[in-house]
Amino acid sequence: MHVPEEWLTHVDPRGRWEPWVAGLPRLVRDLLEEWELGVDGRQWHGYAAVVLAVRTAEDRPAALKVGFPHAGSEHEHLALQHWHGDGAVQLLRADPRRSALLLERLEPADLTEVWDIEACEVVAGLHGRLHVPAPPQLRLLSAYVAEATDRLARLPRSAPVPHRLVEQAVSLGRAFATDPGTDGRLVHTDLHYANVLAAEREPWLAIAPEPLSGDPHYELAPMLWNRWDELDGDYRGGTVRRFEALVDAAGLDEDRARDWVVVRMLHHVLRALDEPAPDSAWITQCVTLAKAVQP
Repeated sequence: MHVPEEWLTHVDPRGRWEPWVAGLPRLVRDLLEEWELGVDGRQWHGYAAVVLAVRTAEDRPAALKVGFPHAGSEHEHLALQHWHGDGAVQLLRADPRRSALLLERLEPADLTEVWDIEACEVVAGLHGRLHVPAPPQLRLLSAYVAEATDRLARLPRSAPVPHRLVEQAVSLGRAFATDPGTDGRLVHTDLHYANVLAAEREPWLAIAPEPLSGDPHYELAPMLWNRWDELDGDYRGGTVRRFEALVDAAGLDEDRARDWVVVRMLHHVLRALDEPAPDSAWITQCVTLAKAVQP
């Protein structure tokens, strides 16, 4: 394998990224040997994981995924085990300690080239299969929302975001944090166009969950903020069309889904403001999206 070039310039203030990248080739070699895998084609990568096409000792095509250990991916293997391939890629083997997964081999095509409304309907069609009762090991969405809402409430009025929107997100977040419906279902949390791949056994399957025990209505926002440039300036109209397609096809409550989008986008603003150099374009997009879904 080769280390992606752009990974070599990433700087981690906590000092964990560089040693992980340096040890990645050895780690992959060890896994190939221990799991009796042969390299069988291309390598690809995301922001923090590398995937190799491999074949098992039984000559089954598969994919070896090795990721940078982080909180979002900690329970990826549990979600995939829980789904058993129903609506998601099938897990063949896992080593959570080394953030390594052996997965069913899927096709390289994803939903990024599919008409966005059609793609929303495809993703919404997976919701009912993925949003099963959550395993008990998962983190609770209510705990995350409570913590993020407390931090959002301390945001100064001078922050570059409409204070009315902050107050709305704080009010909604506090209500969600104590709502029994906020927890209990297995939610992917990063379900968007590039995280749904074509497959032989089904047309489309979800990959790369960052799972929580949560509320299915929390799931919609990534389908709204991705492929943003394609809206070509019609941000409100394009966002509403996507939102309505998702809500209708998944059979969700429109008001609850809208409230979760507002909360989630303001949490993204909060994280952006925590960065040493906040991304003003991303903050503007989050605010625009939060406004767009509201009547």
